[in-house]
Amino acid sequence: MRKSTRLRKLLERPEILVAPGAHNALIAKIIEKAGFEAVYMTGAGTSTCLLGKPDIGLATMTENMMNARYIASTVNIPLIADGDTGYGNAINVMRTIGECIQAGVAAVHLEDQVTPKRCGHLAGKMLIPLEEAVGKYRAADKMRKELDPDFVIIARTDARNAIGGGVDEVIRRGNAYAEAGADIIFPESPMSLEELELFAKKIDAPLFANMVEFGNTPLLTAKELQDLGYKIVIWPISALSLIAKQVMGLMLELKKTGTTKAFMDKMMPLTDIWHELMGLKEFREFEAQFLPSEEVLRKYEKSVGF
Repeated sequence: MRKSTRLRKLLERPEILVAPGAHNALIAKIIEKAGFEAVYMTGAGTSTCLLGKPDIGLATMTENMMNARYIASTVNIPLIADGDTGYGNAINVMRTIGECIQAGVAAVHLEDQVTPKRCGHLAGKMLIPLEEAVGKYRAADKMRKELDPDFVIIARTDARNAIGGGVDEVIRRGNAYAEAGADIIFPESPMSLEELELFAKKIDAPLFANMVEFGNTPLLTAKELQDLGYKIVIWPISALSLIAKQVMGLMLELKKTGTTKAFMDKMMPLTDIWHELMGLKEFREFEAQFLPSEEVLRKYEKSVGF
């Protein structure tokens, strides 16, 4: 079964789908290991970790799709990817949808900002005209129908906090994007519980929620969002934010003391990472099955390690 088909089936359930954010394949494997049924590739995390740059539209489609391909190929659960603005106009969006499907992505969200875009919780966002945005979602729908009818299109509107936007514009655009063929509407950066409730009532489509620590939107639980009527919720940068803080503490400790011993109880042993998460045992079994027996014996009989 295609992962897009599996995602469709997950979205048919009454329960909200929780998709934690991963900025690389390792974090995606951990999310899968923890029992989550979908994973989200964060665009902000990709830009931060791949480029060392803020999420202000500097990452290209090639870079984002490379990361999406790595993640999709290493987990068995569906991947929802950040597709930024689709990297251009409606014609560019058509290629973006094709690249997503080829990469093994099950769903993508595309936003209605001008290019270059900005993180949804940053100031300085600007919107493209409604007619242009509708054309981009119609183009995405056309390509999806041709290449993979189960592929899920998520229309993100940044109208709440963009220049010339507001609450009413979120509702207007959300409904227009649903009519254009988007499966799910993603109203980015609601400012209150009341706004989250209002969007759920006024937008006639399944909704997508974004829980960003230290962002503009109040942090609700998955159950609270489900009760409001939301269908998918992501925590896009939770892992990244935690890792950054922990690594900063580790480096300061190493700089100060010349050792990492004080942090060892907070670390996952490399044996667990490679054996439990990366499947090293399985690769050893493949070696025994497919490599000459003398070569395998020579590699391991007198070598030391785990």
